[in-house]
Amino acid sequence: MDDRKRRGPVEVIVGPMFCGKSEELIRRIRRAEIAQQHTQVFTHTRDNRYGVGVIASHNGLKRDAVPVKSAEQVLELLDPQAVVIAVDEGQFFNATLKETAHALSDRGLRVIVAGLDMDFRGEPFGPMGIMMAIATKVDKLTAVCAVCKGEATMTQRLVNGKPAHYSDDIVLVGATEAYQARCPDCHLVLLDSGDLPLFEGM
Repeated sequence: MDDRKRRGPVEVIVGPMFCGKSEELIRRIRRAEIAQQHTQVFTHTRDNRYGVGVIASHNGLKRDAVPVKSAEQVLELLDPQAVVIAVDEGQFFNATLKETAHALSDRGLRVIVAGLDMDFRGEPFGPMGIMMAIATKVDKLTAVCAVCKGEATMTQRLVNGKPAHYSDDIVLVGATEAYQARCPDCHLVLLDSGDLPLFEGM
């Protein structure tokens, strides 16, 4: 009889801003707890919009979480009783998030990671591209485009109400004052040299 420990699933929830990633993460955590499974939730310290150690959806759902600065800290602070490990704001972590997810899965734990798949430029955000590749399940959520009301898959960065430039910092923690969800046709990034678009959409 094969007595090897069964690897746990790695689930990844991605999409643009305002698509409900944190809401879906919280929903899965609650379902696990209804099933009497011990859970542990982590979030990156960089996201402090709702306070340190809190994950929150834009519709008001909140959940306490362990704030960490790196994926390695997830393993260091792991509750030995936890069987479901959730990580929010995965895009802020470094590339070792992949190794951390593998290490947790190897222990038979269920891993759920939520984060932005693309930055405001429309390029893969942090480790989320590789996380989608190694996941056993990927759910890519969409939002409503702030311009045409179509299906939004991208995040629009705004600076003083205008599209951001390509050279702007990748990370700027904010909400509706700095970001919109947009479809590829309405998404816009500006050249550094002026107000001409570097590209519209993808």
